[in-house]
Amino acid sequence: MSHRVKEILSWYGSDNPGTLTNLTRLLNHGKLAGTGRLVILPVDQGFEHGPASSFAPNPPAYDPRYHFELAIAAGCNAYAAPLGFLEAGAREFAGEIPLILKANNHDILLSEADPTQALTGSIQDALRLGCVGIGFTIYPGSAYRSEMYEQIRACAEEAKRHGLVVMIWSYARGSGLNKRGETAIDVIGYAAQIAAQLGAHIIKVKLPNEHIEQDAARRVYEQEQIPIATLTERVHHVVQCAFNGRRIVIFSGGPLDTDEAFFDEARAIHAGHGFGSVVGRNSFQRSKPDALRFLNTIIDIYGEQLAPARTPALI
Repeated sequence: MSHRVKEILSWYGSDNPGTLTNLTRLLNHGKLAGTGRLVILPVDQGFEHGPASSFAPNPPAYDPRYHFELAIAAGCNAYAAPLGFLEAGAREFAGEIPLILKANNHDILLSEADPTQALTGSIQDALRLGCVGIGFTIYPGSAYRSEMYEQIRACAEEAKRHGLVVMIWSYARGSGLNKRGETAIDVIGYAAQIAAQLGAHIIKVKLPNEHIEQDAARRVYEQEQIPIATLTERVHHVVQCAFNGRRIVIFSGGPLDTDEAFFDEARAIHAGHGFGSVVGRNSFQRSKPDALRFLNTIIDIYGEQLAPARTPALI
C-alpha cells in the first residue's frame, strides 16, 4: 500500500476495518491506484435528466452494460449508478471494478423550486450487489434540506456498520439561490463542510465560481483576504473547507463541454489539491474510442506529480 493511501486512511479513525478495506479498494483500483486521486464514472443521469437527454447523443449508452465496459476500459477507480443500472450488469462484471450504489435520486418530470430526493436503493441492495459504498445526494439550500440531512445520517450509520463507504453529492439548490449562487465559492465551501459534518468519506461538489452569495460571508472573505481569484485557489479553499483537506473532495464535470475546457478544469483541480473528478456526460455522451481518449487524458493529468501545497497546513 502506498504512503499516500495509508495517510488518507488515517483520517478515518472511527471507521471499522470493513469500511477502510472498501475505501482502500477504491483508492487502489484503476490507473490512478495508489496516488490518492480518483476518477469515477457516474451514470445516474438517466434518472436525473431523462434517458433521451442523457443517452441519445451516443445510443449505445442506453445499455447499462456499456457503462461498466467504459469504466473498466478507461481504468476508472469506480462506477456509480442507481439500482437498476447496477443490477443490469453487476453479475456479468462482478469483481472487475468497484461499484457505488446511488441510493437516492430525483427526476425532472415536474419543475420544483425546492427539490428533494427519493430513496431508491438500500444498504442491503448495496451489499447484495457487492458495492464498496453508497452515494447520496443532498441539496443544501432546499426547503427540504433538513429531511435529506436526517436521511443520510440514518443511511450512513447503517452503511458504516456494514463496512461501506459513504459518498455524498452535496449540491446547493433551492428557491433561495439563483443559478450563479448555486456555485458561489462561499456556498460550495459550505456544501463541502456540511457533507463532511454528515459523515461523508468522499464529498462530491460542483466547481465554484468567484461569486460570493451571502453578505455575511462576503465580509469575512474580504476581511481575511481569502484567495479566490483563480479556479485553482477556489478549489484549494473548498478542500480546506472539508476539514482542512482531511476528507476526500472530488468535483463534478457537469454538461458536455469542450475537451480543452474540461482538461483545464482538471488541471486546476489537481493544482488546487482536489482529489479528482466525477466524469459522466462528458464521457459517455461520446463514442467509446473518443470517451476512452478523453478519460485517459484526465487520468494522466491527475497522475502527474503534484507540487507541494501552497498552504503547508493543507494536506
